Amino acid sequence: MTSKDDEGGSGEPRPDLAEVLDAKAATLDDNRPEALAKRARTGHWTARANIAALLDEKTFQEYGQLARPAFDLRVGPADGLVMGLGSVAGQSVAVAAYDYTVHAGTQATINHAKSDRMMHIVERLRLPFVFWTEGGGWRPHENNISARDFEETFAMMAKLSGQVPTLGIVAGRCFAGNANVAGLCDTLIATRKAALGMAGPPLVESALGLKLTPEELGPPEVHEASGAVDIVVEDEAEAIEVARLYLSYFSDERTPGEAPDPMALRDIVPENPRRAYDVRKVIEGVADVGSVLELRPRFGRAAVTALIKIAGRPVGVLANQPMFLAGAMDSPACDKLARFIQLCDAHDIPMLFLCDTPGLMVGPEVEATALVRHSSRILTAAVNATVPFMTVVLRKAYGLGYYMMGSLPLNPALLVAWPTAEFGAMGLEGAVKITHKQELDAIDDQKTRLARERELADEIRARNTALQVAARYEYDDVIDPADTRDVVLKFLNALPPTPPRTGRKRTIDNW
Repeated sequence: MTSKDDEGGSGEPRPDLAEVLDAKAATLDDNRPEALAKRARTGHWTARANIAALLDEKTFQEYGQLARPAFDLRVGPADGLVMGLGSVAGQSVAVAAYDYTVHAGTQATINHAKSDRMMHIVERLRLPFVFWTEGGGWRPHENNISARDFEETFAMMAKLSGQVPTLGIVAGRCFAGNANVAGLCDTLIATRKAALGMAGPPLVESALGLKLTPEELGPPEVHEASGAVDIVVEDEAEAIEVARLYLSYFSDERTPGEAPDPMALRDIVPENPRRAYDVRKVIEGVADVGSVLELRPRFGRAAVTALIKIAGRPVGVLANQPMFLAGAMDSPACDKLARFIQLCDAHDIPMLFLCDTPGLMVGPEVEATALVRHSSRILTAAVNATVPFMTVVLRKAYGLGYYMMGSLPLNPALLVAWPTAEFGAMGLEGAVKITHKQELDAIDDQKTRLARERELADEIRARNTALQVAARYEYDDVIDPADTRDVVLKFLNALPPTPPRTGRKRTIDNW
């Protein structure tokens, strides 16, 4: 015999299931009106809203939704960390977000166990990882519960370096341990409302006697200028948009994008070699329309680093910027270029060097920044990289600056130049002052001496044009600037398939 209950479902959950469903529902935004109202007052999204906006609809599989704080006198949905797996444009990703409505997004015993678990899954499945890191560091309420020094969160973030792409997003106040997680990400996005620092206002006041708001202590413009933040956006909606674009560079999707007008490239470099131009226009003239994502634009401004797509294929671009220091390479620019090489190499993104530099920056001020060491970082990164790259010399290719920007000794797969290219073992004006010192010293009139310096420099320049250097076979070719995109695409098409990897090729320097 069968009971009435065995004959078919009633549609109503049994008490044990109902208890679980109620507990899960209690963590959701719709059932937490006070938390939503609080976020709305500060103009921020919730952790769940950010995750929902990033992921493809109905793809989120949450982990640890029923977790609760170890400090049981307080409530805390999911113990303040929402995390799980999903997809972005069909690409599998892992996500995690500290929930600022739960004890200010603080890290704690249980949510450390959760993040440890997620990072082990990320490592094993080799998934890109997006982490919203807003929060106030360790939760002081749990100091008497566990001296938990064995959480793996920070060590695991470091271990993921070079294994999978990691992207941090800071949309509010992020201090102490939360900030450390942010700093361990490959790339960091911050909104205009972000505040970031290794110690929050209470610790700063205790140690230094300074009373500062979080926004005074670590505003985004400070971190943008210092290079700690890679991309600053207006708000969380733009952060989602940029995050989706960033993840696309690490996807197998290769949908060709719209090509720019190639003829515009012919007129970007001025005929006057002493006039500056914005190298970003060259990058936009090569990349698929709308595919350029520049990293650290306000740091190391003598260089530009950007992820782009060409016919849907990801490429990392490293360029000198004539608009700042005439493209001379100072310590910040060298740091910026070296780390970007590591990022591209770790994730097998082919690189494109765009060279226009008078060389390394000179003078006592730059020497005080340890340029001797910082400049060498580019060579160490580039020479030891295995990802293929090509070089286009746009104009100046002088001295060690050119050597570092994809010259023949670095073994580019293809080395070409525009007709505007000029070569020199050092800056031409500097070379003239050394080699013609006696003649120039004999000219008393300063205006006449400067004119003679330029005349002699132009004579050297005429012997080191793109055609002359190509005749000595120091370039593989001199190309029409309008053909640059096609030439880069041919380089990409010639590359062999990227061999599959189960381990890490290299780590990525946090700086």
